[in-house]
Amino acid sequence: MAAFTAFVLLATIAQAQNSVPEFRNYPVAGKFTGKNAPLQLGRKDRMFRTRLKEAARQKPNFAGHYILTTWGCGMECLMGAVIDARTGKVYRIPFTLCCWGDEGSETFVPVEFRLDSKLIIFSGVRDEKQGAEGKHFYTFENNRFVPISSVSKALP
Repeated sequence: MAAFTAFVLLATIAQAQNSVPEFRNYPVAGKFTGKNAPLQLGRKDRMFRTRLKEAARQKPNFAGHYILTTWGCGMECLMGAVIDARTGKVYRIPFTLCCWGDEGSETFVPVEFRLDSKLIIFSGVRDEKQGAEGKHFYTFENNRFVPISSVSKALP
């Protein structure tokens, strides 16, 4: 009986470790409905001020009170930031994302996020590092992107 219990426990742990994060598992407490705070650009943000100013006028679309925005940085390359609608502060995504073109679907989205969740999924290659292609799961907590896990894409 003890062996069976140990087997079930180990199987449960293995399943939890191999499960793919889902938006519903990372809920946020509420949604911001007030007026957006004025944008606060840091020195490194000024290069992208037009895109950030445009995004800061939008309603929150991520993790309750943030505005997630991305822009191109080359062929099949994205970079972006999260703007806190309450404070106006900008938090840059800490890497570029590229090389998802062979996904083959017009509905493919390289960055997935929801207003009611702090989970964000990046699909592609981070910082153009070969061998890092896949889905990369993060949460946005305490104004930082916190890695959860990655699922590598098998190369042909």
